[in-house]
Amino acid sequence: MLKIYNTLTRKKEAFKPIKKDEVRMYVCGPTVNDVPHLGHARQQVTFDILRKYLKYLGYKVKFVSNITDIEDKIINKARELGEDIKTLTTRNLKAHLEDYKKIGVEKPDVQPKATEYV
Repeated sequence: MLKIYNTLTRKKEAFKPIKKDEVRMYVCGPTVNDVPHLGHARQQVTFDILRKYLKYLGYKVKFVSNITDIEDKIINKARELGEDIKTLTTRNLKAHLEDYKKIGVEKPDVQPKATEYV
């Protein structure tokens, strides 16, 4: 039985999905204002392991992780470097995705960008 810490109740609780045999996960992805670092990797690895374990247990998993490609840090960094936001975020997103692939993190099933929904 899988137990997960519930921050609301502050207890480990037996995992029970809303829909039988199906898990839908949403995780905040990276803010691509700069190159990836260990903190980004830790978050990616943690949820990748959870997703893989849920699949191992037999669940159908839909994993969504966004890309924050617009916010104050990004705007400021683009100004500092004298380049447009799209150039900055495209370059940094590519670096993030390459690093995640190198460490064996599977791509999310859906990976929306903030700029596609703002």
